Order: sequence, then structure tokens, then C-alpha cells
Amino acid sequence: MTDLDPWDDDEDGEEDANGPRLALLGRFAGSLAHVPWFAHTGAPFDAELRGDARDYLDLLGFPQATVTRVASWADAAAAAESLDWDSPAWEIEELLRADLTQRATEVMDEEALELALTHVSAQAAQALEQALRPQSALWDIEDEALLNAALGAGVQAAHQAALVLAAGATHHAFALKFRLYEQGRWPIGVAGLSFNIL
Repeated sequence: MTDLDPWDDDEDGEEDANGPRLALLGRFAGSLAHVPWFAHTGAPFDAELRGDARDYLDLLGFPQATVTRVASWADAAAAAESLDWDSPAWEIEELLRADLTQRATEVMDEEALELALTHVSAQAAQALEQALRPQSALWDIEDEALLNAALGAGVQAAHQAALVLAAGATHHAFALKFRLYEQGRWPIGVAGLSFNIL
């Protein structure tokens, strides 16, 4: 986890005011520069990563899926291309996102929420761009589409994690997905019965 850990914040019951939620989302946005984006891609899995990945799959409704290690960015390109954006996993994530958005707007003003999420996405994009440069050099990645896909996936994960915070949700699939990024990985996605993680 990052030094600034928004998951453990306590709002003392003030969930109906914009102020505490905006402060929480602001701290989360600030913490994104400290996430070790993609720093451990390709490395063997440890028990913590396997546990978080399994919990994510269980909460997403895919307990039968296998957590699969993608060993290189070249392999990640093939794994990313195999994703179907109309897949059951994608559709479930969209339902989860819509549910969190509704829950968040019950405790926050919609305009304030949108501004906060825009700020989170901008901070994530900046941090991801900086992190991808050394990875591109290290792995000799010339595929701009792959780098853009990795950046977009990271921004989406940060956006989803921010919604978890805004809604005051606990033990959520999106929080677990973001933890995989905090462990320096790229959770590429569920394809068939494989949860591919670089």
C-alpha cells in the first residue's frame, strides 16, 4: 500500500457532506504519484497478489477463473487484444461502476463528485505517463497502442477506486483491483476463464 492510504480513512459519520469526501478523494489523487505503477510486471506472483486476485474474482462473480501470470509486455499485448469489451466480466464491472456512482451521488453533490473524479483521472494519467517511460525503455516496447492501453486501464482503475471511496464502500472488487496496481502489476483482465496479470 502507498504511504497515503485512503482505504483506512474514517469519516466519523459525516457521509452526507461534500467536504470530507472531497478531502478523501483529494488525498487519494495525491497518493497516485507514489503508486509503483508497473514496477513489478512479469515477476512471479507472491501470496498477497494471489490472494487479492482471487478475492477480486470472487467478488466479481468468477470464482472458477484462474489467476494467470503474463510474463512479458509482448505477451501482454496478445492478452490485451483477446479482451472482449462486451464480455461478462466487463458488463459486471460496468454494473458495479453504475451502482457506486449512484451511491456516491447519494452522499455527495453530483457536480462535486464529477470534479473530484476528473482530478483523480488527471493525476493518474500524469503518474502513469511518468511510470511508462522507464518501462518502455526497459522492455523495449515500441507498440504505442499497448502503452496507451496500459495507461487507459490504469486511469480507469484509479477512477473506479475513487468511486469506492466516494460511495463509502467496503471490501469492493474495485479496491482489490487497484491493490494489484499498488503491487506494481497490470491486471489486464478476465478472458474466458483466465484472469491475466502482467
